[in-house]
Amino acid sequence: MLHVYPLKDTDRNNFEKLFCDYYAELDCGEDAKHLIGEYIIPDLIAGLLHIDLINDNGECAGFIIYQIDDINNDWNLQEGYADIREIYIAPEYRRKGTGKFLLYSAEMKLKEAGAKKSYCLPYAKAIPFFTACGYRNTDRYNDELDCFVFEKNSLNNGCSHNE
Repeated sequence: MLHVYPLKDTDRNNFEKLFCDYYAELDCGEDAKHLIGEYIIPDLIAGLLHIDLINDNGECAGFIIYQIDDINNDWNLQEGYADIREIYIAPEYRRKGTGKFLLYSAEMKLKEAGAKKSYCLPYAKAIPFFTACGYRNTDRYNDELDCFVFEKNSLNNGCSHNE
């Protein structure tokens, strides 16, 4: 059974392990633990972003980091839009609907908070997942992250791809 819940102090070790696995998979060469301590957790505490974990039958299976872009946040690409900043599902939980469930849960919360549209900046391997979940390439390129901006015009329209 899947359960989505906000990151708590008691889950920080699980989150850190998943985040380090995620950055190793991305092979971007950055120090994941430094990013967590220096940027991610302080932004979470400041209320600039949200982090949810997904649990599958008692095991931590992944996380999602999301926000509504705001002028007060350093990362503000499209003010008022929901930003799916990061999503990661551990390999053994992929292609079972876990990622879809986690994304859908975050989109519901973002919609309830007032966002009408969302976007993401996916790396190449994640494009099929986001496309199947209703995100479309805008042909706008983000030089900083070296990827295209994908948008979803209507939150919570579901996904057709198991991830």
